[in-house]
Amino acid sequence: MAATFLAPQPKGARSTFAERKPRTALRLVPDLTSGEQVDRKAFLVFLSLVGVVGLLLLLAINTMLAQDAFELRRLQAQATTLGDQREAVMKEIAIASSPEVLAARAAAAGMVPSQSPRFLSLTPTELSSVGAKG
Repeated sequence: MAATFLAPQPKGARSTFAERKPRTALRLVPDLTSGEQVDRKAFLVFLSLVGVVGLLLLLAINTMLAQDAFELRRLQAQATTLGDQREAVMKEIAIASSPEVLAARAAAAGMVPSQSPRFLSLTPTELSSVGAKG
């Protein structure tokens, strides 16, 4: 342990310190020792209002999301039903346009199948000769 009282003192150090005038310290907050108090009730009311408004907004957003989920479920069910109906109609069309059904309808309408089918083949040279004859 050092004995600081034995160390030589600089001359005039105490006299300079004693001659300084006391300065007021700078503060960042107002001095409340004059009797003014912060209104805590207003601050609590403000915080409560912010909390209530936040909860109400959260409730509204959650409600909208739930409604959208119900709408999405309804639309998905409707899309499935329409897909099933489309498939049933396509199956009916395929059955109605099958060769067997077409032959039966033709026979019911009085049509008879051809015994000697003929094919018409028109090449560009034959087309020009047909046009020249007529």
